[in-house]
Amino acid sequence: MVQTPVKPVTLEEFLKLPETKPASEYINGQIIQKSMPQGKHSKLQEELVGGINGAVKSNRIAYAFPELRCTFGGRSTVPDVAVFTWKRIPLDENGDIVNVFASAPDWTIEILSPEQSQTRVTSNIVHCLHHGTQLGWLIDPGEKLLLVYAPDQLVDVFEAETEVLTVPEFAKDLQLTLGDLFGWLKV
Repeated sequence: MVQTPVKPVTLEEFLKLPETKPASEYINGQIIQKSMPQGKHSKLQEELVGGINGAVKSNRIAYAFPELRCTFGGRSTVPDVAVFTWKRIPLDENGDIVNVFASAPDWTIEILSPEQSQTRVTSNIVHCLHHGTQLGWLIDPGEKLLLVYAPDQLVDVFEAETEVLTVPEFAKDLQLTLGDLFGWLKV
């Protein structure tokens, strides 16, 4: 949903606005509210965060954050899952994690909701890739497929349940098939 302000809003003005539920993003001068997560989206997001952190957190390799605002390159977006390598997690002078992440994640994951524009979500992934993200996933629960975006490469499409999914090198301990991913939707 695009919210049309009375007058154009700058990124700095947007960042001063109160947060919305669901989150709003600032893209190309527009404020766009994300879709409210539904069952499949929420379940996949929860399982991905847990699965990724299970593979990378204990050795301080990386950390997966759900719904983390990332502001960089003139945009402020909220990927469904933003994964930062441990050394890139911003800290304050006390060594605590900061509230404001002003850089692209190392791995961005988006889960397509039925009413979401695949083009807009893909645009956010490509924006991340242009600003240093190593890998982007677009998960489509309706089609039961995964699109993998990497810098300077063609898009990889995963459609077979037995296919092992491409992950960034830092997350190589995460061995996940498409069947595993969509198997999480079963209760």
